[in-house]
Amino acid sequence: MLPIRPLLALALTASGAAACATAPAPNSGYLSGYDGLTLRSDTVRASVRERRDEALARSIEKVRIEPAVLTAAAADALSPEEWRVVLSEIDRQVCYEISERFTVVDADAPDVARVRLAATRIAPTHPAGSVAAAANWFIPGPIGVRVPGTTGGLAAEAELLAPDGRQAAAIVWARNATVVGTDDPSLSRIGDAHQLAEAFGDMVGDAFAPADREPRRIATPDPCGRFGPRNRPEGFLTKAVTGLYQPELSGGRTETPPRD
Repeated sequence: MLPIRPLLALALTASGAAACATAPAPNSGYLSGYDGLTLRSDTVRASVRERRDEALARSIEKVRIEPAVLTAAAADALSPEEWRVVLSEIDRQVCYEISERFTVVDADAPDVARVRLAATRIAPTHPAGSVAAAANWFIPGPIGVRVPGTTGGLAAEAELLAPDGRQAAAIVWARNATVVGTDDPSLSRIGDAHQLAEAFGDMVGDAFAPADREPRRIATPDPCGRFGPRNRPEGFLTKAVTGLYQPELSGGRTETPPRD
């Protein structure tokens, strides 16, 4: 087991150049179009390219969220069961954010827009690095320390298509877990990608919603309830006791649903 000081020094040295930002993800070809994407300069750890047709997005009220898909070679190091869990978490987190800006429905209709999602890279977490980090999780303060070279990541794309098929908004996003920061270690190979799905969902909600649309109360019944409860306190309790992130306790589904 690495002692606290050597682990911290090693992580700080490696993080100086690589842990602050993620390289932009290449276009996967999944979106209906990539014209007009602009690189955001106000993000530190993630690479974000996005566009929004403000007038077209403002005209959209109802949306249907299509299940996230995996592009070719996006998760070669993972099993189908593992990457399906990550896709399910992307569905869940995007649904939560979209439901605060639009009315989420299950069926197509002439006035219903579509949200399309794809994971373009799921980089696995190396459990050995998380073991060392978890063993030292009691370092004072909110900043955690990970072993360099053991963190995972996630890259994904999403677009909002108006009922007539025009692209109202799009985002190409990527982020790697950092060796020094608030990303929690995990013994699961999908631990980093799974928890980064929440950050992606946040960005999708912001990218798609018109600038003047305020967040709204969640509808009853919750249109995202099929993905599991929005919060599961046992996940927070486990993290507090062990210092580890466990995807199965995060609030998402424990089984992987069939995908189109």
